[in-house]
Amino acid sequence: MAQAILLKEVDNLGERGDVIDVSAGYLRNFLVPRKLAQPATPAAIAESQRRREAADRAAVEAVAKAEESAVLLRKTVLTISHQAGDDGRLFGSVTSQEIVDAIRQARGVRLDKRRVQLEDAIKTTGTHMVTVEVADGVTAEIKTIVTPQA
Repeated sequence: MAQAILLKEVDNLGERGDVIDVSAGYLRNFLVPRKLAQPATPAAIAESQRRREAADRAAVEAVAKAEESAVLLRKTVLTISHQAGDDGRLFGSVTSQEIVDAIRQARGVRLDKRRVQLEDAIKTTGTHMVTVEVADGVTAEIKTIVTPQA
């Protein structure tokens, strides 16, 4: 049996970075040519461990940064001007892209418009609560005031 470090996730073997036991022929003829694994030497195992620790640290930092951004966004009040009729109904609706642009302008936080979760389209003036997913599992409710354009 030979030891190998997986470079990518392989079904029925393990995830990226795992050290596994496989037959020498399987490693030499299948895993290495497809760049799915590399032979496990002491230096390669140490490097894999360092990479895994760095990735874990980066994930923790990303979650902390997302929480910080979410706290900042929860304190934010967005004001968006839109063309509206006399009865307060908008000509069109407020889009996710407009909300993302307003967030970027107000707080400097860059988000993807697909992260804005609108239950119903905003088609009237007034105050609306918009849920924005800052990162996976981290959301913020943002108070959005829609005013008629002058």
